[in-house]
Amino acid sequence: MIPDLLKWLGMAVLALLALGSLFLVAKYFRLWLWATVTGTRISMAALVMMSLRKVNPRTIVEAKVMTVQAGLDSITTQALEAHVLAGGNLLQVVLALIVAHRAKISLDWDTAAAIDLAGRNVLDAVQVSVNPKVIDCPDPDVVGASMISAVAKDGIQLKVRVRVTVRTNLLQLIGGATEQTVIARIGEGVVSAIGSCETYAEALAEPVRISHQVMERGLDSQTAFSIVSIDIADIDVAENVGARLQTDQAEADIRIARAKAEERLAAAIAFEQEMKALTRENQARVVLAEAQVPAAIAHAFRAGQLGMDGPPDAERRSVASTGSRWTDNGH
Repeated sequence: MIPDLLKWLGMAVLALLALGSLFLVAKYFRLWLWATVTGTRISMAALVMMSLRKVNPRTIVEAKVMTVQAGLDSITTQALEAHVLAGGNLLQVVLALIVAHRAKISLDWDTAAAIDLAGRNVLDAVQVSVNPKVIDCPDPDVVGASMISAVAKDGIQLKVRVRVTVRTNLLQLIGGATEQTVIARIGEGVVSAIGSCETYAEALAEPVRISHQVMERGLDSQTAFSIVSIDIADIDVAENVGARLQTDQAEADIRIARAKAEERLAAAIAFEQEMKALTRENQARVVLAEAQVPAAIAHAFRAGQLGMDGPPDAERRSVASTGSRWTDNGH
């Protein structure tokens, strides 16, 4: 009884194993066959382990087939799986490596994977490196203006539109400045180049001079791009900023002069009022002094200090005894 049970149990296990094997073969056979005929050498067990690691085997096989057929045999299956598990875009990285390899651009797996994991579009970067990109400076969609304004030494304002041809600097793509930094630096260089011109006619006669001065500044340093060329697409004469500034300065000087004149006028008026008040004060003192003259004369008479001709001493004594007062005319 027991041997029969064990026999049936063994047969059931074998049947389950056969069914499992048949299921695995049915699920992975086409991928294994595709990998085998293309020379990628991915075993059936490796495909099963990919599923256990929650990696899509088809994605790995497709990427591996692409790298092998493109001649990139150094990229291992483990590296492909690791990039997928890290959250990277595997097919995009593989396509970027293939494009760089065909274009003879130096780009290894580690750099491409790091660029992708950093959030940059590595395929687009490689394509821009192969096919340079043209950037408008300034960018109307960002700053809302289509021209760069600059002023020459003679005060004439010029408006310039620049087209910059750049290619991706793959070595600086991680940590390098973006396209907006390049545009800002180009605008700064153009303003500086025009500002160094003695007259606006120099900039109009030789626009290439502006391009050369901007190129010599090395504006693509520490950026994700290498500047191929800088071309002046359009240049227009705007307004005479120097004359307007001089006019504004003259008006400001006039306002300052008027303010100072009004200040001096107010000071003069105040001084005039002070003098009038002082005159009134002095007049009052004169009137006060004149009022004190009769009293002083009377005091002098009483004290006998007023020098004038009078009657003899005998008559003076008789007048004094009778209470009479001697007058100026002797009566």
